[in-house]
Amino acid sequence: MVDTKSTEPLWETVSRVVYPLKDADQILPLYALDWTQPRLSDAMLDPRVDMKRLDFAGMNQSGYQRLVRRGLSGGMSAGATCNTFTVLGRSAIQIKVGTRTSLCSFFNAFPAGYWRRWTSVDTVRFVAQARGEGRVVAYASNGRGLFSPVGETMVKANRGKAQSIVMDIPMTGLMDGGYFWFDAEASADKPLTVSDAVWQVPKEHHTSEDPTTLSIAIATFNRPSYCLNQLKAISEASELRMRLDTVYCTDQGSDLVKNQVGYAAVAEELGTQLTYIRQRNLGGSGGFSRGMYETVQTGSSDYCLLLDDDAISEPESILRAVQFADYTIKPVLVGGGMLHLDNRTMLYTQGERINWRRMWMQPSQDMGYNHDFAAEPLRDSPDRHQRIDEDFNGWWMCLIPVTVLKTIGLSLPVFIKFDDIEYGLRAKRAGFPTVCLPGVAVWHQAWHGKDPARTWEEYFTERNRWIAALLFQPNAPQSRVLVESLYGDASLGLRFTYSAMAIRHQALRDILRGPQYIVDSFPAKLGEIRELRSRFADAQTSPSFEDFPEPDHENVSPRHRPGTMRERYKGAAKTIIKSVLSNKSYANAERPDVAIPAQDASWTWLAFDGVNSALVTSPDGNSVAWLKRDNVRFRKSMWEGYRLASQLVRDWKRLSAEYRAYDLPSLKTWGRIFAVDKASESKGSKAE
Repeated sequence: MVDTKSTEPLWETVSRVVYPLKDADQILPLYALDWTQPRLSDAMLDPRVDMKRLDFAGMNQSGYQRLVRRGLSGGMSAGATCNTFTVLGRSAIQIKVGTRTSLCSFFNAFPAGYWRRWTSVDTVRFVAQARGEGRVVAYASNGRGLFSPVGETMVKANRGKAQSIVMDIPMTGLMDGGYFWFDAEASADKPLTVSDAVWQVPKEHHTSEDPTTLSIAIATFNRPSYCLNQLKAISEASELRMRLDTVYCTDQGSDLVKNQVGYAAVAEELGTQLTYIRQRNLGGSGGFSRGMYETVQTGSSDYCLLLDDDAISEPESILRAVQFADYTIKPVLVGGGMLHLDNRTMLYTQGERINWRRMWMQPSQDMGYNHDFAAEPLRDSPDRHQRIDEDFNGWWMCLIPVTVLKTIGLSLPVFIKFDDIEYGLRAKRAGFPTVCLPGVAVWHQAWHGKDPARTWEEYFTERNRWIAALLFQPNAPQSRVLVESLYGDASLGLRFTYSAMAIRHQALRDILRGPQYIVDSFPAKLGEIRELRSRFADAQTSPSFEDFPEPDHENVSPRHRPGTMRERYKGAAKTIIKSVLSNKSYANAERPDVAIPAQDASWTWLAFDGVNSALVTSPDGNSVAWLKRDNVRFRKSMWEGYRLASQLVRDWKRLSAEYRAYDLPSLKTWGRIFAVDKASESKGSKAE
């Protein structure tokens, strides 16, 4: 710990320690948790331990039992509990007599490793107020997850007056990652209250001379209640509003936010900090780009924050993102993590990379997706202490400096899907990396409740994926384009979702038409794809099983029939060959073979092995469809997919040059698109 000096620099608060006032029963482990005895694994001290493959074949029963006992006793977290403290308010917590609480949590541990990498800050100050009796201990970890105390203050403040706590912590040992946090322990006789805890940095490292401000861009389509809640949360965040210029709420639906009960009060509260815009449905890329466009045109903000309409935000996260961006040594995009709405302590990802061969996303550092901090708290998850670098961040929450918007433009005009990925890649190539900052996040609907293959979204995923590849890879990854296209088609065909195959093929045809067509067809393309998909039986759904005959027999889930990847690929090859060579069609089947739940039907064909027709539920649990095998259609669709993918490979260099030269995301291109909506707004205003 570094002693404070008489010649104090000016310190600025960049992260406040906060606690939830709503839904605490669902999210409290993300903020604070009971202290438990730390556990170390061998791999934290010697990484070679994790480089050895376990020889299960050579392990006897006693050896296996020892391995399991060791894992249960020392190698696994017992999970998070929250019984030692009481939340007194947004910034205050009381530790119960004789107990200890840890703030090594997702929202309240300070991401020191990220500040060390991306800013010039060399010292961080922890400041808090305390009442009662006990002690406050500051800790620092490194990228391995090893940690130790770096400061301690004994508290004895029983006469109403708070005791100030100040600890300065040097930014050392953090090149690979690490956090700062504090634990609070109450005495055996009296409770301990800690309030107004903050993390501060010397203001001299600020990279902007003037106080910075932001605008927030929200795109919404027929989610008026969600969007109104988002606006309400912003209106109630007084600290955030001190930095806010305006919220551009771009409403692209027919069920309007402004018609909701309570909107008038929120709009009155926000005043000029709310700019409500009506626009055609241009998807997420069009809605967010409108907010970005208006931010640039107005010229008063330093940042534009993209925020999903249906996300639940932690307002402190927005402030942290802005404060971090104020100190970075170069402009960066500050991304927020995505926590699940249905399991609110689970983080989807802390960062993602692009697999350039597949043009598909994957978690950074092979960290995997969906980490539950209630089951494995931050302190007991050493791999989560390393700094994670990424290529892009999802647009559920992403702060973009205006200088980046002016330099590289806005989103691609592609409606939805891959717009956020492409933007992050484009920004990185231009020298503006993305940082997904821990402690910054929103709650958002998780992907396991969706399956693009069962909706029109499959078209935009396939089309925009390869448009992004054309923009970044002038030389075609020939074999991969063919493999990925055929693999995707086969996976869909083996699940009897022939509509998805058809709209994927339409995506390839539209790419071949060139960038001018992509722009010209932008507003109307969704309607065309919906109409195309509606022609297929697998797109017809019902809200009730009673609308279909009872299945012949029970389906055995592939989850109960695990196999190796080699076995899976071998089985897929056999099934594809059999389907291609056969002319069987079960379009007129009188009764489905089985019923397949959404969790088995999404993403994999295994549940359909040996099945000719099935009732399949939708991922959202609201409908069911009768999917039927049609091998003739499958064979024709596979051939069409091969033909189109081959043509894309042949024309790759020419198309890449055309797409790169067109400058799809420029302010000029978007200005032409928005001109139609601005003219409509003007007419509407005159009519009113």
